[in-house]
Amino acid sequence: MNAKPAAAPVPHPFTLRLALGLIGVLIAALTSGLNDRVTDIALADIRAAIGISYDQGSWIISAYQAAEVAAMMIAPWFAVTFSLRRFTLAVSAGFMLTGILLPMMPTPAMFIGLRVLQGIFGGALPPMLMTVALRFLPPPLKLYGLSGYALTATFGPNMAAPLAAFWTDDVSWMFVFWQVVPLMLIAMALISWGLPQDPLRTERFRQIDLFGMLTGCSAISLLILALTQGERLDWLASPLIIGLLLAALPLFVVFLINEWFHPLPLFKLQMLQRHNLTHGLLALAGVLIVSLSGSALPSAYFAQVEGFRTLQFAPLALTVGLPQLLIAPLVAALLNIRWIDCRWMLAVGLGFLITSCLAGMQITSDWGRQNFWLIQILQAFGQPMVILPILMSSTSVVAPPEGPFASAMFNTVRGFSSIAASTLVSWFVSHREQFHSSILINNAASHAWLMTAPVSSQANSSHPLLPDGSISSAENLSGFSTLVKHQALVLSLSDTWLLLIGFAVFLLLATAVVPKRV
Repeated sequence: MNAKPAAAPVPHPFTLRLALGLIGVLIAALTSGLNDRVTDIALADIRAAIGISYDQGSWIISAYQAAEVAAMMIAPWFAVTFSLRRFTLAVSAGFMLTGILLPMMPTPAMFIGLRVLQGIFGGALPPMLMTVALRFLPPPLKLYGLSGYALTATFGPNMAAPLAAFWTDDVSWMFVFWQVVPLMLIAMALISWGLPQDPLRTERFRQIDLFGMLTGCSAISLLILALTQGERLDWLASPLIIGLLLAALPLFVVFLINEWFHPLPLFKLQMLQRHNLTHGLLALAGVLIVSLSGSALPSAYFAQVEGFRTLQFAPLALTVGLPQLLIAPLVAALLNIRWIDCRWMLAVGLGFLITSCLAGMQITSDWGRQNFWLIQILQAFGQPMVILPILMSSTSVVAPPEGPFASAMFNTVRGFSSIAASTLVSWFVSHREQFHSSILINNAASHAWLMTAPVSSQANSSHPLLPDGSISSAENLSGFSTLVKHQALVLSLSDTWLLLIGFAVFLLLATAVVPKRV
């Protein structure tokens, strides 16, 4: 049985009132992303405040992210059914209320349970931003709306570090959760006044894809739990990780089969026959991996080698985050020029990111904050120059009635890929660090004379051995061990930048072959 053709959304003239409604959705989506990243960065302070262990605390992040991405899959369906305005207001209110209640939870189990609920509300907000941009914005302004969506991937994550540092160091850990209240109140006021009210479409429940919702949400949640807990539990050495994967993979296959044949699916897989959309989804996943070169790798260096707290890394994060408010609209304006091919803009953006990674590969243990400015500036320009052409190219083949399908697929891929990218990079850094540490220690043992001081009075951390081969002091030996650890990390970070260059080059080649010019 085939579905009835989807009714085209009622057109609305673009007015100041509607524009303010869209800004409200943008604020809500940015707040959702900030809440996720700020909580992640401030996790140590949160654990200390509520008195839970490291192992228990890891589930605060895992449970939220699993619920968040699962909600991204189904939010567009419910938004069409209940109306964009009603649904967005409802999930915004739920997101704010759970944020208010979280610091008051008396037990870790209740805290994690409420965090799951907040993840469901928070995950439903980013798809609304893409949905309203595709539906309400006229063609000349659509790219500016998509630049707002791009801010959730470029501006929000880079603003999280300074905010987390401010709340935990200068105010109170509770404001990590309460920071959402004023922003959500503003967003809800703008949404309720600016977005038009569509009628209820309860007849859609007759064709609800309940089986797809159950299998798809379960599969993606189990996969995310496996990814976020895998390194801690030693991956396939853990029965829990094996069980999660064995349950998730068949469920996901069943979900895809169901979506292909269902008359009113969550994902309209037939749309993947359009090259630009398929390229956009794959490229978005790749960009989320490459963009970690400007956030995760510098922060790992400063945290472990320089011993920086989050506040000390914040200026570098702001170098990428704050300029997005100007660069993203500027890139959108350039892409609106008819003779500019978005594929060329994407290639130039990837060139900036590759150059940034090449600069990062030169890292040494003597680097300071000043050595990272060029890397961060290249990232600030490169990220929007990549993400916006991807959105432009892929959404150009999406008709307005198909907006909810595209939103569900894009946001699910984005949510899952950001988690998978972080897992991949952290795993690679950890294992390359172990490799380099082993090589360095073996070389030190084979060339003991390199660690030997010429005379006893010159023994230090770099030369902890005395001329007779004995250890000068436990302090010097400990210092030498720290130097080895730092050097192993530096080498592993250099290797990781090289890995990310490989991803960027692959995206460059795919861009030359797969998408067609818009």
